[in-house]
Amino acid sequence: MIVILLACSADNDAAGPVDSAAPVSPVRVVTFGDVHGDADAARGALKLAGVLDDSDAWIGGTTQVVQVGDQLDRGDNEREILDLFEDLQIQALEAGGALYPLLGNHEIMNVELDLRYVTDGGFADFADVDYDLDDAALQAYPEEQRGRVAAFRPGGEYAMKLSDHRVILQLEGTIFVHGGVLPEHVDFGIDAINEETSTWMRGAGSRSDPMVADGSPIWSRHYSDDPDDDDCALLDEVLTMTGADRMVVAHTVQDDGINAACGEQVWRVDVGMAAYYGGSPEVLEIIDGALVVMTE
Repeated sequence: MIVILLACSADNDAAGPVDSAAPVSPVRVVTFGDVHGDADAARGALKLAGVLDDSDAWIGGTTQVVQVGDQLDRGDNEREILDLFEDLQIQALEAGGALYPLLGNHEIMNVELDLRYVTDGGFADFADVDYDLDDAALQAYPEEQRGRVAAFRPGGEYAMKLSDHRVILQLEGTIFVHGGVLPEHVDFGIDAINEETSTWMRGAGSRSDPMVADGSPIWSRHYSDDPDDDDCALLDEVLTMTGADRMVVAHTVQDDGINAACGEQVWRVDVGMAAYYGGSPEVLEIIDGALVVMTE
């Protein structure tokens, strides 16, 4: 394992009095990007982070793990990934840690029933999902696709699982989002975006305005695809509005691995680790303002 220290922004001078009788360990946060239906890549990232053993047991203790969206599409092992993440969320919580799988554009697309990136194996993997054979809405799809449609349409079994996942997460001074958070998203409300997206996935409401716009948090490439001065100014505005130190995004494959832009205010973690892209796992560790890229 290669560990490369890239940045440290901790402000020790700002720390208050320390109670030597009750030392507090800094929170360890680990994050990684798109896995696109590749269960081996997902497990590889979790093992690289030191939170998963060979029997799929959580060994990360109090580590907080954020997977920055796009578990679905382009690969055949999506159901395995979703089920693994759901199980690990329970295990991590019991150990005092957490696993946060975020919603990327491909999760949203599947609930929209935009299935253009689903593989044949991806349809077959959900073929045993129960559905009403007389459901007219499902009859509009080929028989081999109906199980997946039933699973992911709003209110479906796997749409309900996804409804528990956030679009945007702010944790320990970092904003995590698949595409990018813009000032208008903060104005609308991060909690409102998360809650309205969840409600829509449950089949009980419509999507929030920011989630259907071209520059939505799941689609924006302002910070991941060669950001210019204007993009970096937008980022700085968002960080000021939210009181965050940095943003972590995915969505755009980085040929040179995990890297930073905009004066290290944004970190890009989509390294194309899924088999579809042929990359290998990398994770970003954040502890008390120190950022470390971990590679195999």
